[in-house]
Amino acid sequence: MMISIGGIIGSGLFVGSSAAIAAVGPAIIVSYVLAGVLVLFVMRMLAEMAAASPEAGSFTEYIRLGLGDRAGCVAGWLYWYFWVLALALEALSGAAILRLWIDLPAWQIGFALLFLLTAVNLFSARAFGEAEFWLSTVKVLALVVFILLGGAYLTGLTGAGAAPLDVLSGHGGFAPFGISAIFAGITTVVFALVGAEIVTVAAVESREPARAIARLTTTLVVRLSLFFILSMLIVVAIVPWTEIRPGTSPFGLALVRIGIPGVAQIMNAIVLVAVLSCLNAGFYVSSRVLFALAAKGDAPGWMVRVDGRGVPSRAVLVGSTVACGALVGSIGFPEAVFSFLVNASGVVMLIIYLMLGLAQIRHRRAIERGAPDRLTFRVWLFPWSSYAVLAAIVAILLSMAFQPDLRPQLWSGLALTAFIVLVAAVRRPVRPAPTTPVPHLSQEIAR
Repeated sequence: MMISIGGIIGSGLFVGSSAAIAAVGPAIIVSYVLAGVLVLFVMRMLAEMAAASPEAGSFTEYIRLGLGDRAGCVAGWLYWYFWVLALALEALSGAAILRLWIDLPAWQIGFALLFLLTAVNLFSARAFGEAEFWLSTVKVLALVVFILLGGAYLTGLTGAGAAPLDVLSGHGGFAPFGISAIFAGITTVVFALVGAEIVTVAAVESREPARAIARLTTTLVVRLSLFFILSMLIVVAIVPWTEIRPGTSPFGLALVRIGIPGVAQIMNAIVLVAVLSCLNAGFYVSSRVLFALAAKGDAPGWMVRVDGRGVPSRAVLVGSTVACGALVGSIGFPEAVFSFLVNASGVVMLIIYLMLGLAQIRHRRAIERGAPDRLTFRVWLFPWSSYAVLAAIVAILLSMAFQPDLRPQLWSGLALTAFIVLVAAVRRPVRPAPTTPVPHLSQEIAR
């Protein structure tokens, strides 16, 4: 649970949400609700597959199970790409904060953060688990405290009081840009909820993977959606949306209104913790996905090794090296090149979710024909819900083509996907190397 939270609640919520609020207005709350429902059904589809076929392993391997080896290869590399690039981007975000206290160039601080989290992940599964637990706990507590303080302020318990209905309905109304902006906002908001699927990657190293996935995928999305929706509701009920500028923290503006002293330093510290947590989770996920790709013959076989501490250290180091290269690219490469890499990262997750939806439908049909008793965990309202999820994802992708700000992301993501599909189609399969299983996280902690 904490590993998944670590990958979701990052600087995108505490800072990046400002762009969504500025584009949609207070109605961004509805966008979060709709995006949460979409991700909830995607995770429900994943949970059904995991409960019926626990042998598949991590997230992208369920796509392989439903759509075949080629699709599994494409999904695995797209997912690895997403998280490795996320490492570089989060390192830059952390460096920007630390520069307020440390007089060094951003790229040097970024390298130091990557080195620190690489060391944590190389040390042991227990070191990673402990670090992620505490970092995620700080983020969750920060959100809970914010919701409590904001709720007390809005209800007048702090004595100051506020007029939330006036703030929500003023300045052009609740939906100042109309209904279409609410649906367009889903495109931006859904990226903020990406990461719930990490639970499947982590659950492989638990004692009962299928049970853990089935139990956590639904509750995780519900809890996170409530965190996001409640926090956004409080923000737009306290701060007029016209005062929120992209790139600034709306949480910080709300805390200023509430009257919390030293709010700038508090928000910087919280965002830094969020960045470190995302970095930690990103190293974990990218290394496990690369390990799984190598085990299936879709990556060089020498990566299928774990060290004496049970860590796939080679996969960790490869991810760290590529992330450092991307960090260098942000400095030395032309802006257009780095912009392409960044833009492609968001769309690839929607494409992966689309592949997962197709895989779930095929997998469900096969199970119903062969062994229906294996369906111990089912998607609600199948098959219509699954078709609705696929239609919603396609609609989001198509809507991006008509939004000038999001169009570059769509073309970059489609270009990257087409390239990986082409490579997967013409490549010569690598003979899978004998795998050394990664010890269960629970066993490592017990030791």
